[in-house]
Amino acid sequence: MAKIKEDVVLSFEEAMDQLEQLVGKLENGDVPLEKAIDLFQEGMKLSHLCSQKLEQVERKIEILVEENGALNKKPFTNGADEA
Repeated sequence: MAKIKEDVVLSFEEAMDQLEQLVGKLENGDVPLEKAIDLFQEGMKLSHLCSQKLEQVERKIEILVEENGALNKKPFTNGADEA
């Protein structure tokens, strides 16, 4: 597994796939400690990237709401914002 390059743009799916592969290697337990630390750090970067991409998509989602017989766009809220 090659390290994530800062200038490479991964899709959400690519990042998740790489993250799943890293987790599999770590769960296997056959990785030396130093390598496990490197894999963990790389996994944290991938996790952060996935989280950022999900947040970007969430901001773009709009809900159509019917008000007074007309459909209007309303920003998506996941409920956590209202707490």
